Amino acid sequence: MSPQAGAASATVVPMPRLSDSMEEGTILRWLVADGAEVERDEEIAEIETDKATMAFEAPVAGRLRIIVAAEESVGVGELIARIGEEVGDEEAVAGADEKPGAIPRTAAPAPSSAGSRVSPVARRLAAELGIDLEGVVGSGPGGRILKEDVAAVAAASAPPAPATTARGGTRRERPSRAQALVARRMAEASATVPAFPVTVEVAIGAVAELRRQLKAAWDPAPTVNDVIVAAVARTLRSHPRLNAAWVDGGFIFYGEVNIGVAVEAGDELVVPVLAGADRLPLATLAARSRDLVERTRSGAITPPELAGGTFTISNLGMFGISWFQPIVNPPQAAILGVGGISTGHEGRAAISLTLASDHRVVYGAHAARFLDDLRRLLESPLPLVASDEPRDG
Repeated sequence: MSPQAGAASATVVPMPRLSDSMEEGTILRWLVADGAEVERDEEIAEIETDKATMAFEAPVAGRLRIIVAAEESVGVGELIARIGEEVGDEEAVAGADEKPGAIPRTAAPAPSSAGSRVSPVARRLAAELGIDLEGVVGSGPGGRILKEDVAAVAAASAPPAPATTARGGTRRERPSRAQALVARRMAEASATVPAFPVTVEVAIGAVAELRRQLKAAWDPAPTVNDVIVAAVARTLRSHPRLNAAWVDGGFIFYGEVNIGVAVEAGDELVVPVLAGADRLPLATLAARSRDLVERTRSGAITPPELAGGTFTISNLGMFGISWFQPIVNPPQAAILGVGGISTGHEGRAAISLTLASDHRVVYGAHAARFLDDLRRLLESPLPLVASDEPRDG
């Protein structure tokens, strides 16, 4: 069929942008076979982003033509499929903005001499390994060259590995998108954010007593971390410098207090966000936090629940860590590290709270006042439940 023949009825399906920081996605698997008829809003693929795995729905009804094979990665806006009659690549790109259900296409890397039959990730891998794509036989749809094809050529041409090494053998593993995002953001933060730490010791006996009393009325009672999150959220109301960011050479002060809570999910670090945390009653905050953590660890968290954070809390106390310096998550201005319970300098049960802040936004006095107010609230936490009603706005 000529490129023009089906132009009127075909819909281009680009890689969608499923999170605010997403630059590319991976088709984990197609839920519908190539050439099958699909209905509008039918789930047709599972896509892994930098933050979560999401089901992707067909924007229109019609016959599905798969362009990007499962386990391939492409940039946001790159063509992954067509629904309807076949159209040519050039026309598909030109009409992406005008066809229903399509997402605007971003510029793609220039193709090699092998042409559009090479997936973007295969092209990048070939460039890294110095492999000429002209001689590579593709195993994807229509003979498309996939990363597995390039890897197979590289493996066939690689010299045999020595039987033993001084390190006893090594294993190379590619990071997941979430791991790669954490690595990139932490490297950026370390290189570009002038962060400084401030630590305070907080007596935790009053929080423990509050939890003991709440156990009789609430099932389950809030955890120590829930109480800390609630206290941080309410303290941030009167400390706008801590609920802010440095963006494009200027200050951004957020109107909402959205607390990101760092969660270990397998080998990944994921930060679900408690939106409007300062307005949540402690019981509601605890229940919502528990739900977010459970769904994060089960892989059921959604990208919107990982976006919009204005301040982050990282708690390593459950591992027996007494103190650590967290790394600011840009563009946020600050992050709080929570240590484990130990015996304080006055013989009381205490925890250490370390605030790491972007010095472009937060100055020493700002950090000190915030931690002092937070300490006071945690050492006398009854206001966290005495006014346990949601606030308007």
